[in-house]
Amino acid sequence: MAEAQNIPVGSTTAGSIAVAAESTVATRMSAPPSFDVADFPVPHGREEEWRFTPLERLRGLHDGTATATGGGLKVAVEAPEGVTVETVGRDDARIGRAGIPVDRVVAQAYSAFEQASVVTVPKETVLTEPIRIAVRGEGGTAYGHQVIELGAFAEALVVIDHTGDAVLAANVEYVLGDGAKLTVVSVQDWDDKAVHVAQHSALVGRDASFKSVVVTFGGDVVRLHPRVVYAGPGGEAELFGLYFTDAGQHQEHRLLVDHNVPHCTSNVVYKGALQGVDAHAVWIGDVLIEAKAEGTDTYEMNRNLVLTDGARVDSVPNLEIETGEIVGAGHASATGRFDDEQLFYLMARGIPEQDARRLVVRGFFAELVQQIGVPDIEERLIAKIEEELEAAVA
Repeated sequence: MAEAQNIPVGSTTAGSIAVAAESTVATRMSAPPSFDVADFPVPHGREEEWRFTPLERLRGLHDGTATATGGGLKVAVEAPEGVTVETVGRDDARIGRAGIPVDRVVAQAYSAFEQASVVTVPKETVLTEPIRIAVRGEGGTAYGHQVIELGAFAEALVVIDHTGDAVLAANVEYVLGDGAKLTVVSVQDWDDKAVHVAQHSALVGRDASFKSVVVTFGGDVVRLHPRVVYAGPGGEAELFGLYFTDAGQHQEHRLLVDHNVPHCTSNVVYKGALQGVDAHAVWIGDVLIEAKAEGTDTYEMNRNLVLTDGARVDSVPNLEIETGEIVGAGHASATGRFDDEQLFYLMARGIPEQDARRLVVRGFFAELVQQIGVPDIEERLIAKIEEELEAAVA
């Protein structure tokens, strides 16, 4: 795979692979963040933050014509003893602390939800079992909101599992107290026709550690905004992602890590595989190091493996630095086709071609699968990858 760094915006490589870099975070927004949907113009697809998204497939989420239908979504929470699970109204003071909506769809979700789920892990509580949140679509349109809050020095692992068929716009907030440690695994395993647009906002406390693992397989259109800001020095954030984009699917991950306080770290690694006609993956990685964020150490990387003709990747790493007093900062993007040399190497040792292809793809994703830390999710993920590969050769 050829590395792509510091490539001017809008430049492309040969074929169906597009890579761009070095546009600033500030120019990516057509309107400033706001809780009010009226503050965002209806997108037309020419805006920087919407130019990759197929608006006609969002089922009216972007222009206000999508109306929530009762019973279209079911949310079930399984939590260990000591964890508080609440359903609250819009006026709850815990809502809206982690981040402000950054586009019209997630602002519409914030304006339209009626009740929110709040999961609280008390301070100094260390959970040995994961919190599991099952989000099941049942064919309707829904607007959702979830808050996951950890008290000081608490530790937890949360699995959010999306399945079924739905048109969903949502906001998910993660609030970490000082010294807290939170790992979140968000799985998008939707049915073929589902549409999912969401913003994941993390507020990382002093000396706290946040790890996000985003796994995206299903759906017609999935567009996610993972975002991190820091509430105090010493915060650590790791954002990992894995996506497998099949024929006709559009999967878009748009990240922002805002280093707004000194002496924090971040590491971003997203990997995707694509196959089939009109499979389209988009990865936007924005890292902003503000002038006051001295001592920052950050790196972001996106790698894509194109398995067949007809697939398209747009990978856009952006790094904006406002101070020279940092430990380190860098980014990289690499997109390539299936490595025939690796395939030949395995086949020359007696491994059948299809088994060899599976081994190469599993090896490509192995680093991220290991970050999940939930055995049943890891097994399901491997099975899903093999299912996708079987479908490609059937």
